[in-house]
Amino acid sequence: MDFSLSDEQRLLKDSVDRLMADRYAFDQRKAYFKEAGGWSAALWSQYAELGLLGLPFAEEYGGFGGGAVDVMLVMEAFGRALILEPYLATVVLGGTALRLGGSDAVKSRVLPAIADGSMKLAFAHGERQARYDVTDVMTTARKGGGGWVLDGAKSVVTHGDCADMLVVSARTSGERDDASGITLFLVDAKANGVARRGYTLRDEQRAAEISLSGVQTDTVLGEVGNGLALVERVMEAGIAAMAAESVGCMEALHAMTLEYSRTREQFGKPIGSNQVVQHRLAEMLMSMEQGRSMAMLAAMMVDEPDAGERAHNIAMAKVGIGQAGRFVSQNAVQLHGGIGMTEELAIGHYFRRCMVIERQFGDTAHYLARLAAEVA
Repeated sequence: MDFSLSDEQRLLKDSVDRLMADRYAFDQRKAYFKEAGGWSAALWSQYAELGLLGLPFAEEYGGFGGGAVDVMLVMEAFGRALILEPYLATVVLGGTALRLGGSDAVKSRVLPAIADGSMKLAFAHGERQARYDVTDVMTTARKGGGGWVLDGAKSVVTHGDCADMLVVSARTSGERDDASGITLFLVDAKANGVARRGYTLRDEQRAAEISLSGVQTDTVLGEVGNGLALVERVMEAGIAAMAAESVGCMEALHAMTLEYSRTREQFGKPIGSNQVVQHRLAEMLMSMEQGRSMAMLAAMMVDEPDAGERAHNIAMAKVGIGQAGRFVSQNAVQLHGGIGMTEELAIGHYFRRCMVIERQFGDTAHYLARLAAEVA
């Protein structure tokens, strides 16, 4: 299989890498974190100018017709820079729900607004009681007011505090844990009955608790009652994108640790001259490359038509990237010593992002159990 990049993909990679090198040094990131909303609005506009916000959307909707590999390249660069902007929430999660489940009219209205940077989305599916059970939905939707009326609550909605529109899952029929009866809706985040409480996560990304009380909407994504498959497609796209982001984080962690081992001296010589440190750095590199392979597998599986094959390989990638991210980030901290966990050094910030990525949409143990159940 040919893993080489096309000329367009190399150009995309170079342009995003150059932007991150110019605009996202660690000190600049600290300044962006202090801005209103916890991220840079100016850079968001620049992402739009470069076409990054419309990358996976068809040209007829103002996009560039890119695929999962293009998104992987962007997310790797974003991982190396540890960006704070709501790209994952808007373009990957919300965008996938619109791209796969929206009608032509909805896509024509929303996707160009995402591409030009004027609209941000958030994917509101997780609930407090559900943990990693995607079928556990207590939010309800009933017919009323010429459309649908939603009641319930969503928890830890990534960048839900700044979103203009919310992709919300709700139960239109069935019991709490039924696979059928789940429907996705597009909801105006400023609609009557929507209450949001935003906060900062441990990795400095933003999230929100969202409550819905008599919220009206007339926009359904996908089929009524058959929304679980669409929810899973959105999560799989998110896992693939975060796998690439984790690879970018690991690249930065390994590079910083390698440089530190060359300059940090103990007993009159660099710590990198010790064979045990060299072995540890080599093991970090091997784990990072294994993670890269898993991220590439996930990217190739995003558009796989066979749902079973897609779910199996995405689960494998989630396990592989979780294990690699944990190994590389923990060893980077250990080789830096106590300074590795201080706020002043970037290492601890990358470590925390890797730990959040490992747990989002299900941790390593959850997907290992799923894979074990397939052969039980």
